[in-house]
Amino acid sequence: MTSSLPSPSPAPAPGPASGSVLDLASVMPVVVVTDAADAVPLARALVAGGLPAIEVTLRTPAALDAIRAIAAEVPDAVVGAGTVITPVQVADTVAAGARFLVSPGWTDGLLDAMKASGVPFLPGVSTASEVVALLENGVREMKFFPAQAAGGTAYLRSLAGPLPQARFCPTGGITPDCAAEYLALPNVGCVGGTWMLPGDAIAAKDWGRIESLARNAATLYAR
Repeated sequence: MTSSLPSPSPAPAPGPASGSVLDLASVMPVVVVTDAADAVPLARALVAGGLPAIEVTLRTPAALDAIRAIAAEVPDAVVGAGTVITPVQVADTVAAGARFLVSPGWTDGLLDAMKASGVPFLPGVSTASEVVALLENGVREMKFFPAQAAGGTAYLRSLAGPLPQARFCPTGGITPDCAAEYLALPNVGCVGGTWMLPGDAIAAKDWGRIESLARNAATLYAR
């Protein structure tokens, strides 16, 4: 990706000057928000725990409002949109304040829209052919999904030899037990997961527990 993370006014945006989503943190929380009112306290808990890059998935009607609220009220968060599958969603999420985009897969139309969005993006891949096609399009950072089902660390290790220029964020089935193995690979920049976001903690609005789980993840997998 060649675009850089946009800087909100007046303060500079957190994150690397290179605009690489993969370098923001070793672990990226993958968030499903069902109540937009939970978005800000949830994001604050994750940031306080050391996980500033937050992927809000477009799996619920509350997702756009959640992105909008985090972008406006949690300046230390770098909020992105996940499960982006159409050009319309690209436009809508960037307008809402998403500072990066993540898709489970890609098409030519979706890739063109993400390239034109002005924000970094991670198109999803699960095969070597998809990786090669993205490299031909000038894209070197990708989401590997569904990571565990698509071959896990063994598959990514196999790609590192012939395709060393590709870097990945594996997502899908990542747990605390396997995260470190993924992060040890030379072609993995970060992992995406949900283990620091247990449903019962969100339902109970136990933001302190989520902050603690986020801190454990950030500490255990810090580089």
